[in-house]
Amino acid sequence: MPIGGKLKLTKLSNRDISKRNLLVYPPEPPMSVLFADPTNAIYVGRTKIFNAPFYWTYENVANPHIAIVGISGSGKSYFIKTFLLRAAFVWNTNALIIDWAGEYKDWVKQTGGKVLSLGKGSYLNLLDLGGMKPYDRIKQIMRTLELLTDIANYPEQRRLTEQAIEKAYLENKFRMDAFEQKDELGKPLTAPTLKDVVRLLTEQAQMGSYEFPAELENAIYRLKQFTKPGEDFFSQQSTVKLDELISSGLVDLDLAGLPDEASRALGALTLLQFIKEKMRLEGWKTAKGLRLIIVLDEAWKIGKEENSDAVMIVREGRKYNFGMIIASQNPTDISEAIFSNVGTTFILKVKFEKFLDYLQGSLNFSNYMREEISRLGVGQCAVNLAMTLPTPYPSTFLIDKIEGEEPSKEFFLDLAGVLTEKQRRDVSVARSVSFLKEDFRRKLRQFGMSDEKMEELTKSFEKANRRMDVVSFVIVLERDGIIRRNISDLLKDAGIDDITIINIFGKVDLKKSGGVGREISQVVLEE
Repeated sequence: MPIGGKLKLTKLSNRDISKRNLLVYPPEPPMSVLFADPTNAIYVGRTKIFNAPFYWTYENVANPHIAIVGISGSGKSYFIKTFLLRAAFVWNTNALIIDWAGEYKDWVKQTGGKVLSLGKGSYLNLLDLGGMKPYDRIKQIMRTLELLTDIANYPEQRRLTEQAIEKAYLENKFRMDAFEQKDELGKPLTAPTLKDVVRLLTEQAQMGSYEFPAELENAIYRLKQFTKPGEDFFSQQSTVKLDELISSGLVDLDLAGLPDEASRALGALTLLQFIKEKMRLEGWKTAKGLRLIIVLDEAWKIGKEENSDAVMIVREGRKYNFGMIIASQNPTDISEAIFSNVGTTFILKVKFEKFLDYLQGSLNFSNYMREEISRLGVGQCAVNLAMTLPTPYPSTFLIDKIEGEEPSKEFFLDLAGVLTEKQRRDVSVARSVSFLKEDFRRKLRQFGMSDEKMEELTKSFEKANRRMDVVSFVIVLERDGIIRRNISDLLKDAGIDDITIINIFGKVDLKKSGGVGREISQVVLEE
């Protein structure tokens, strides 16, 4: 700076320099990147700094795959729904939601889509070929079993299992290196099932000639977890038709009825493998847009493993006219290989420093951007674009508000009755917290609340202008059988700190015992 006609050099931090836009590149991409052709792009919202409209298109980025992260209530599910609706309108895109917790099924029904529920009447045969050669399908099945079980640690058991699967195909007259599988009359062959594989291994054990009987028994035991009566969702002939899944508009594959994470992961991986092969067979289409978008939400079991098909699909890029959306509350549940290879990442509200560390390390955004991300509100986000060519502008920028198809309904919990005197005097302390209606319903469904009770609670919020005091709210949840650990998790997701949560439960106990706290109104739900 000039002092008495002389220049003095002064050290400035990167953050200070970034505020002086004349000295650095603009903090957002140019309009040529942000404002794509509206007839061939999806509108997201306006940028925070220059208020420029941002239209997403796969043509500007390395591939059409998307990662989305954000805590419960940040607007993640709402954004996904908006994105799918607009993709259907702009490109006539089909969408398949692999629905881990069953949170999208109500919305899909409301929009006229189709819901298929594995574990509730629908089956998917693990040994279906999906247009593949049997040899190639066997490799996929074994890779899936390696992800979901410990079979990779036991080479002999792996060999026995692989041999039995091959024998099951041969027994049903399949040609191992052929795509088309028909009998002498030209009719399609019926695929074997895992039950056939278990039967063949059991017959081998009964012969008593195998030199390592313990290995054989363990191989049988491992597969039987997928063939038990009532849990044989992947060892019966398929009722789910692949062509219908990927060409019927909006489809929700509901996995919530399956008994555990391993079963849900098995269903998701099998579908991804079938879809990938189907797209390979059909090849690239010259028509603009995306033929299919696959949504994986909270699928940590297959989004985290480096050798899962989710990671492989992302790495294959833009080859087959379909995109995948991988979403999670916890960024560390998404493999770093996915962040490194997806064309676009949308970062909504993120709560913990360790998650910000992971995202910053994966996407390499500035400390200034990190601070901005830590202050995001509901519906706000940062966008990271992996451009195909080097660019003289930041790859990460801010969206002031995701603009959806309809207003995002929020429910509010009033905290005034549980704040200390010191907190009440502090104007920076929030008097209420909010969460999105659909995220709220999804959480309660995961905790075991029935749809009937959920509707009653929803009506109580809406009758009171979508507000309820937090103590009465907790009393209602406990009355309906939700345990305190789950209630505590729900309150934390809404942004309430541990000390306030302890105070809330204290007020609840006093209220129930008829002691201090009577001033808090009791909630009466309609019968």
